[in-house]
Amino acid sequence: MSNILQIVLVVLAVNGTAFLAFWRDKRLARTGARRIPEKTLLWLALVGGSVGAVIAQQMFRHKTRKEPFRSRLYAIVALHAVAVAMLAIWLIAPHWASGLLHVVRGPAVS
Repeated sequence: MSNILQIVLVVLAVNGTAFLAFWRDKRLARTGARRIPEKTLLWLALVGGSVGAVIAQQMFRHKTRKEPFRSRLYAIVALHAVAVAMLAIWLIAPHWASGLLHVVRGPAVS
């Protein structure tokens, strides 16, 4: 199996896990049972499940108004968006990526 396919499968699994965790937490909230800690939900989003977390959040209307949870989740989404954009630039045009790194680092000090 290729490395890219393995990465895609892992990302899908993590997003599916995040989605199911939000679904389960919503069900637990409705029944008044012990809930999944917010820290766990945010951790699942951070390790790659941000898309699944946001889809579940909107689909189940779960934790859409709860602060600071909502802000933290969207900060994770923004972080992932930047990472994906940087990866895309690096894969599509590696010479642009090296030029961007040179600009970010600034002039060399001797």
